[in-house]
Amino acid sequence: MNHSRWYFTIASGLIIIDQLLKFLVKGGTVFGIHREGMYLGQSIPLIGEAVRITYVENPGMAFGISWGSAKIVLTLLTVCIAAALAYVVHTKNDAARMERLSYMLIFSGAVGNLIDRMFYGVLYGESPLFEGKVVDFLQVDIPDIVWFGVEYTHFPVFNLADSCVSIGVVLMLIAAFTAPKQAQV
Repeated sequence: MNHSRWYFTIASGLIIIDQLLKFLVKGGTVFGIHREGMYLGQSIPLIGEAVRITYVENPGMAFGISWGSAKIVLTLLTVCIAAALAYVVHTKNDAARMERLSYMLIFSGAVGNLIDRMFYGVLYGESPLFEGKVVDFLQVDIPDIVWFGVEYTHFPVFNLADSCVSIGVVLMLIAAFTAPKQAQV
């Protein structure tokens, strides 16, 4: 039985929630609805000082890693990855539920951030098509640590799409390590 419709429904819901949260943070006008967003760098406590809504824009990929002038390559690579994941979610009917769920979560996150990269620059009049910045807004405090000479006071600011990718990768690893081993010939 093909349950790919269920997985794509959940993925669509996650993508819509991700985009709605980003709209609430960044603001703008969509379908005639205007929302005054936060200013870049603004931070609002959500759960005391431990969890905050902090508006930042990421010009590159995870953790602010930048590709410089090759940003369009990153965007096109993400399109290919998202298409491949959609194909896998749709066709891999014999895979374990956790494995398909992991692919669906990674797909959701890839598409959520892809929308930002592809269209936000144009929609907000900031950059050309395919060169927009990803809106990040969740900041989680951590104990202060120094790692390779750099001091960290909080986890890198992220968004729902990033969370989907991270959870999907963890589930994929769990599925890989807990799956019954096939007999090798």
